[in-house]
Amino acid sequence: MSNQSRIRLERVTKRWDATTAVNDISFDVTPGQFVILLGPSGCGKSTTLRMIAGLEEASSGRIHIGERDVTRLPPGDRGLSMVFQSYALFPHLSVADNIVFGLRSRKVPKAEQRERLARVAELVDLTDYLDRKPAKLSGGQRQRVALARSIISEHPICLMDEPLSNLDARLRSDMRREIKALQSRLNMTVIYVTHDQVEAMSMGDRVILMQHGKIVQDGTPDELYNRPASAFAASFIGSPAMNLLPLVAGETGAVIEGEPSTPVAPMEAAGGHLGVRPEDIELRPAASPGVPATVVSEEYLGADTIAYVEVGLHTLRVRLSGKPLLTGQPCSLFWASKNIHLFDANGLRRDDIPLSDFAPPIRSIPRPPAVGSFQH
Repeated sequence: MSNQSRIRLERVTKRWDATTAVNDISFDVTPGQFVILLGPSGCGKSTTLRMIAGLEEASSGRIHIGERDVTRLPPGDRGLSMVFQSYALFPHLSVADNIVFGLRSRKVPKAEQRERLARVAELVDLTDYLDRKPAKLSGGQRQRVALARSIISEHPICLMDEPLSNLDARLRSDMRREIKALQSRLNMTVIYVTHDQVEAMSMGDRVILMQHGKIVQDGTPDELYNRPASAFAASFIGSPAMNLLPLVAGETGAVIEGEPSTPVAPMEAAGGHLGVRPEDIELRPAASPGVPATVVSEEYLGADTIAYVEVGLHTLRVRLSGKPLLTGQPCSLFWASKNIHLFDANGLRRDDIPLSDFAPPIRSIPRPPAVGSFQH
């Protein structure tokens, strides 16, 4: 793909008076990449997208598209298209007229407009709806019109600002697949803003996670899930989120606060947090080796159940298959040392503590066997 669709941000900042919305961020998007800007509301992701589009002016830093510095260029001169959260369709125009509106504005010949319209309408499955007004369309169909209007421009770059947030869950799932397939087929460079980690994980080649106007991690979905750079990244990616448990010094190692009997990490991890994902925890009968715990409640989701389990002063989540009905039962929790993540007191990932020789959680102080049965 042409280098003209490469996007590069160099130390870009956006301020409004005393408020810094985006703080000194840099990243480089290669042609044909599908990049997700992910983060909670107010983290600066939409502002970043709007600066790339030219709808907001950067307070400092440079924005390059291809070989051009576009930092001060108006939106129309940047060679990109944009899909917004609101579909921004003209209600009085037909689907066909909405799609070709931009081409008419640019005085593209009518024969070429018709040719492009036919091709794009087939691509997004709107051929049978071209004569309808937007009011006669479903939410998913309106979103396809907005996509078609962007695609027909034939710009190599498409910016998308939470385009699926107005759709219901089933439609969102369908549209995620459609957008990803379109991007792949057309080899577009896409930057896509969302706060939905499911969209990020399922669509992106690369995810840029933002917090308080800064980039906290930039990597593949797999990297963000399996090697989160911070406690924030760990808690933002995954459903349910990773358990983060404060560690304090025990007799022979770091223990979970309020549960002194079982070392769960080397002593040097004390003062930070232990991270373990709900799906990486094995729930065993109370007499088994592991961290002593009690199931306090359950959330049945159909194929699986999220058990809320009390350990010391804290409650963590365990993902179990089926409908186990364990509330009120004592149990033991077990996980492999390869599945734990350690974070320091500032919430940053620690890879300097060797875990390969550290045994999984084994109770060092005997506990009387539990009364009653444990069925799972």
